[in-house]
Amino acid sequence: MAAVSHKITPFLMFEGQAEEAMTFYTSLFDDARVLDVSRYGDEGPGAPGSVVRATFELAGQRVMCIDSHVEHAFGFTPAVSLFVECDSDAELERLHGALSEGGEELMPLGSYGFSARFGWVNDRFGVSWQLNLAA
Repeated sequence: MAAVSHKITPFLMFEGQAEEAMTFYTSLFDDARVLDVSRYGDEGPGAPGSVVRATFELAGQRVMCIDSHVEHAFGFTPAVSLFVECDSDAELERLHGALSEGGEELMPLGSYGFSARFGWVNDRFGVSWQLNLAA
């Protein structure tokens, strides 16, 4: 059995928007890429072409996602978020603008006791992002 390179991987469950979200997220980071995508066929149980499972990478962090073929009474919550250390104010503002578009700002960009520049948003898919300017 091959060794697993990442023992713990964030896993995002969508209901029909996995590929759209993955494409959006990988467009935001220079060093992002889609690693693999498996899709449902005509036999189901999900909609043909929807994502059975996909893996993508953002800044060296692997993330998995699926399109659940079962509707759930729950979604994403800010209690679990992706924390991004931004190298520049320009990167912080670019990511904040892109991720907050169509989403919800939880904490506006600002200076807080724990950070000179920080913002927290839920994106249009409901995924929560904490954006921090690295010191």
